[in-house]
Amino acid sequence: MRIVSRSWMLFGGAMMLAMLAAAPLAAQKDSRPNILFIFADDHAYQAISAYGSKINQTPNIDRLAREGMLFRYALVTNSICAPSRAVIQTGKYSHLNGVLNNRIVFDGSQQTFPKLLQKAGYQTVIFGKWHLKSEPQGFDVWKVLRGQGYYYNPDFRVPGGKDIRIDGYATDIITDLTLDWLKNQRDPDRPFLIMCQHKAPHRNWMPAPEYLTLYDGVKIWEPPTLFDDYSTRASPAREQEMEIARNMRDVADLKLISLLEAKKRGEELPAVFARMSDDQMRMWDAAYGPKNEAFYKANLTGRALVRWKYQRYIKDYLRCIASVDANVGRLLRYLDVSGLAKNTVVVYSSDQGFYLGEHGWFDKRWMYKESLRTPLIVRWPGVTKPGSVDTHMVSNIDLPETFLEIAGVPVPPDMQGRSLVPLLKGEYVPDWRKSFYYHYYEGPPAVHKVARHYGVRTPTHKLIYYYQKDEWELFDLELDPYELHNVYNDPRYARVVKELKAELKRLRAELKVPEVDPDLQR
Repeated sequence: MRIVSRSWMLFGGAMMLAMLAAAPLAAQKDSRPNILFIFADDHAYQAISAYGSKINQTPNIDRLAREGMLFRYALVTNSICAPSRAVIQTGKYSHLNGVLNNRIVFDGSQQTFPKLLQKAGYQTVIFGKWHLKSEPQGFDVWKVLRGQGYYYNPDFRVPGGKDIRIDGYATDIITDLTLDWLKNQRDPDRPFLIMCQHKAPHRNWMPAPEYLTLYDGVKIWEPPTLFDDYSTRASPAREQEMEIARNMRDVADLKLISLLEAKKRGEELPAVFARMSDDQMRMWDAAYGPKNEAFYKANLTGRALVRWKYQRYIKDYLRCIASVDANVGRLLRYLDVSGLAKNTVVVYSSDQGFYLGEHGWFDKRWMYKESLRTPLIVRWPGVTKPGSVDTHMVSNIDLPETFLEIAGVPVPPDMQGRSLVPLLKGEYVPDWRKSFYYHYYEGPPAVHKVARHYGVRTPTHKLIYYYQKDEWELFDLELDPYELHNVYNDPRYARVVKELKAELKRLRAELKVPEVDPDLQR
């Protein structure tokens, strides 16, 4: 009996030692939420079925909305790619983070939210479109597209100033990189921020092989303002160069070419096509050849030609989104099967909105609704009520503060946004912003020739100032949701104009906006 008792004592002691040895390891497990940020490029909110799209279905993005919160009025501070990305990195408006337009190199030495998360122990990773010219800082792992990036067989910049080419389709590749890191490279004992940033659906809207014939034989709904004549707007609305009718390129945008035939003839193809393999070109020509032949036979003119261009454009755009949505599904399924879903905040957004034929346009830049608003959907299991919809005016400038608070990291006082965490928790926030400031700096002669402007938006009105032209626009958002009628000079709105000008002045002072456009002083 004594021997048995001693054996049990020895066994029990060993077990206790093992438990004590394991205790520090268990204590090192960091249970703070992971963050997966899925970021599209130029994905219009009106091309997401959860936002009521009339033109497509996005079942995987919709799943996030069903299981999380959809922000109805997510706004951007500057509706263009690089400035929007710099705002999200820094939590500061363009005039403070330095990226006023797409030409300026981002100063990576400044404070960014990934650096703060990294310092706090988060693993920080980014794959896909960066578009800030300087190398990413604050990331443990990164592999980013060169410049705007290509849809087919894209080049990626990697640490050390090297470039590598990866064969395939960009949306799939970026997702593959994200999944590979999640499966094979992450430290399971530390939380992560991973930014999966797609090139799609940016111009020139090149679909993946499996979606090249999606929507063939289908007529996509036309927006009611497709043939807008800009008659009541300020002069910049008429002077732009982003009309579907007259500013789309026959080859690069509308794909009116046989790639293999052009290659055989020795013609110089646009770079977006020239990098494709012969097999990829063959699939491309098989899909577009019959459609192009039918177009040439029809010999369209006038409004019929505009309608054809719209259909070609919108179908290619939606085909690109179909790939994005499918890849969102791949990521969500992995989170499910790996068990990561329950402690991972998933955010889906885009760098700005986009025109899908509204006002006869493609592209973005304006303070008008379609480019000012961007999709924003957040799923935070156990915190955010599934299927909830928020109607506060939120912004891309709020995202870094949100990520920091989710991670339990103090928000620096010089950031200009505000954490969305209280809204995600369903709390009543009586002092949330009642107005929003916007500023677009990349005016003519830059591409699309949209005039520089700034303005203020409230829930009911929008005031825009084109400061190089000294022209104003005012829209009554309740009576004129399509923003077709400029009522700035209508005496019935004199009081509204006065109030909004005062609010605009207050916001510019609060946000420390220089009196003179800093880009014009360069």
